[in-house]
Amino acid sequence: MEAIVKTIFPVAVISVGIFLAFQGVLMIVAYTVLAERKVLGWIQGRIGPNRVGWWGVLQPFADLFKFIFKEDIVPDKSTKFVYYLAPIVALTCALLPIVVYPFGPAITTIDWGFLPYNLGDNIRQLPMTIAQIDVGVLFVLGITSVGVYGIALAGWSSNNKYSLMGGLRSSAQLISYELAMGASVIGVVMLAGTLDLNGIIFAQINSPFGWFIIPQFIGFVVFLIAAFAETNRVPFDLPEAETELVAGFHTEYSALKFALFFMAEYVNMFTVSVMVTVLFLGGWYIPGLSYIFEVGSIPYALFSHIGFIGKICAFLFFYIWIRGTLPRFRFDQLMNFGWKFLLPLALANVIFTILIVYFLNR
Repeated sequence: MEAIVKTIFPVAVISVGIFLAFQGVLMIVAYTVLAERKVLGWIQGRIGPNRVGWWGVLQPFADLFKFIFKEDIVPDKSTKFVYYLAPIVALTCALLPIVVYPFGPAITTIDWGFLPYNLGDNIRQLPMTIAQIDVGVLFVLGITSVGVYGIALAGWSSNNKYSLMGGLRSSAQLISYELAMGASVIGVVMLAGTLDLNGIIFAQINSPFGWFIIPQFIGFVVFLIAAFAETNRVPFDLPEAETELVAGFHTEYSALKFALFFMAEYVNMFTVSVMVTVLFLGGWYIPGLSYIFEVGSIPYALFSHIGFIGKICAFLFFYIWIRGTLPRFRFDQLMNFGWKFLLPLALANVIFTILIVYFLNR
């Protein structure tokens, strides 16, 4: 019996952690939509949603039921299998990086005293990461890059010229800005000496600079701009461009299929906010918190987690603020900006970081 408990209990704990992580992210995504509608309303002198629940807090659930019960329209001449596959690919690739995000420090003082068995020291540590891998940065960048296939396939399979143009724009946009984003991450990786997301956080804890935003401010700005383009948000929302392409790649999508694309966009916003926080703002690390609570204790992990979520919410608010402030670029302006300004700036930052690492290691 003891051997069975030792085998099943860790699996049960991990399963609960996976469920809570995904549910937490989906709830943040749902209320990001509500926050966006509220903040845009304030910026534009409107009230925003305020009918469903107190202050409109139940609006995301009303929207979900609306998508569920709307008529599902499928174009007659669409390529059906690919047409249905595209939104699934987009949402799956948006959600997969969640498994490697470090949501907080590991809890090392946890006690499973209610169990009648000694589970060993390895069970007494509760990591706040679903899966810690040595190449977490590459995993996130690789998975999010595949997500563009969902948009491209949606544009092609719909058999609609507007949708096709949106898919082609998204592909060109990804190629242009993925290079700058990758180059901006190289500086952080060189300073941290690892591709592990947890390792990057610990490198910032032990760094003389503190958070990497100080020595990597140029990389931070490049990553942030490239991230806006990667997630197809204003001022880089050319694949959708309502004034030019009706709704771009999802013109022919309705009901739950449209909801999947909608969710994928906001999950990608969450992914970018997490990556910016981990790479440049110390992740869950809050300076001075170790002087108040014992490292590894539950209160230390709890407040670190709250600080981590607070940083993410600040970047999500920045996304919304930019949408309500800046106009959309023309497509030629977007491509010129990516290739002629952002990429050279990212490469210059790499050279600058090489000099920093060289002089620090002399």
